[in-house]
Amino acid sequence: MRKTGVSVPHEFEGKIDEFLLKKTIDYEAEKTRFSLISAMFSSAVTVVFIFCGLLNFYNSWIASLDLSFLVSGWLFFLLLSCSSEFLSVPFSLYNTFKIENKYGFNTMTPRLWVSDFIKTLLISTVMMSLVTFAGFWLIQWSPHYWWLLIWGFLFIFSIFVMYISPYVIEPLFNKFTPIEDASLKEKIVQLTAMAGIHAGRILRVDASKRSRHTNAYFTGIGKTKRIVLYDTLLESMNHDENLAVLAHEIGHWKKRHMLKIIVAFEIFSFIALYFSFKVIQSDALVTLFHIRTNTLFAKFLILAFIADILSFPFTPCVSYLMRRHERQADRASYELTRNSESMVSALTKLSKDNLANPYPHPLYVTLYYSHPPVIERIRYIKGFSLEKNSP
Repeated sequence: MRKTGVSVPHEFEGKIDEFLLKKTIDYEAEKTRFSLISAMFSSAVTVVFIFCGLLNFYNSWIASLDLSFLVSGWLFFLLLSCSSEFLSVPFSLYNTFKIENKYGFNTMTPRLWVSDFIKTLLISTVMMSLVTFAGFWLIQWSPHYWWLLIWGFLFIFSIFVMYISPYVIEPLFNKFTPIEDASLKEKIVQLTAMAGIHAGRILRVDASKRSRHTNAYFTGIGKTKRIVLYDTLLESMNHDENLAVLAHEIGHWKKRHMLKIIVAFEIFSFIALYFSFKVIQSDALVTLFHIRTNTLFAKFLILAFIADILSFPFTPCVSYLMRRHERQADRASYELTRNSESMVSALTKLSKDNLANPYPHPLYVTLYYSHPPVIERIRYIKGFSLEKNSP
């Protein structure tokens, strides 16, 4: 990931120097190495668990407890989920207190980290318990059509979680207060009204208690939105730049990107659940993976392992579509604000504040980047003004 002999791009002249450029490249290189090691560890643990006898031992132990089908399924996945959470602790600590500290981003205290971990563990346990109990109950209730019923349940449940999250889950981690800048608030209301959105609440979140990274987002189903701006963003950008950031998020909404993602995910889930139903009807997985105790839970775990492998070749396609969405949102943002200068200024500050590498490796971009590289985006945005001025 490291690229030597690079100089400050023309788009960043006067905004970053050689030292900061090297820092951004080093930051991405270190984050990439860390992500690779973390992924390799996770994969190694999974492979050892499935192929070295641990799954057989664990599966047989759960079966030997002689619990009901629902409780057995819940316990099977609960213990695995909790184990996964605890195995991730060293990586989370290293990322937060080593890498993020090294590059000046982390503001989180160990006490806050522990608090976040406990809350996350409890929330994930509750969510997983609801899904597993409901899922296994549907399997028991309708042995031939559970795949369709679970698909419908997961769709409704995900929409429900999306709806309650801003009001129930997010306040457990952050404090949300109305923004005090009346002028900025009025400009945001005008901007959203132009896009056909009603700004229900415009809030400031205390993101700085965890990190110096900057961001903004909005939530809500329908045309009434809850707009949230990081306090770090409000402090580092002027009004026009804040509006440019929000206009980009509005661009995603106008282009219905979230809706398209949900539809695509539901189609994939429908196919995957039907495929799972057909595969689980046979004992092929039990035979292939030498599972001594034939349980539905072990079959589901093996299917998840196989699905993870089969989904990897689609990674470049998903990344490409995400980058395409970002370009569409940039264009929609310009059409809404007609202010490419503020868009470029905001993007430059976001890149500088978050140490976005201006020279990422093209292969890594193809595989994993959900956003076009920052220089490419800046040149793309500047092209809007040229289109406007062309005869």
